[in-house]
Amino acid sequence: MYSNILVAVDDSDTSRHALQQAIALAQGLAARLRVVHVIDMSWLTLGPELAVDVEALTAARHGVGERIVAAALDTVRQAGFDAEAAVIETETPVQRVEEAIVKEAARWPADLVVLGTHGRRGFQRLVLGSAAEQIARLSPVPVLLVPAPPGAVAD
Repeated sequence: MYSNILVAVDDSDTSRHALQQAIALAQGLAARLRVVHVIDMSWLTLGPELAVDVEALTAARHGVGERIVAAALDTVRQAGFDAEAAVIETETPVQRVEEAIVKEAARWPADLVVLGTHGRRGFQRLVLGSAAEQIARLSPVPVLLVPAPPGAVAD
């Protein structure tokens, strides 16, 4: 059914829960698993105007991304499984994280994308939007949306 499963992770309980679901699914299907974390580089164009050390901030964001992916890979290994992993960046100032995930899914090539959904409603959803919804709309492959685990704190 699915042989290449891509799971997008961040540093939230919801993401960790989605990773657990992706691991179980990959194990059950004997599928390959790829873990990705996306660094949003859209802020980069503002660096000079704000007198921001762009190189230091980029390095710091990559460091955080690498730690998130390393923790995810530890979780995968503790489950007795193996996975590929990558920290990727948005490619242009206007590319959204959701677009980068969909592009990576096509490039790899995934036949299923797994990600957590924070379940925002009302004003939060209006202001913050739904990354999961955008990925589901843009993705050429099926998307499995995993809700936050019971008792998870909203991010």
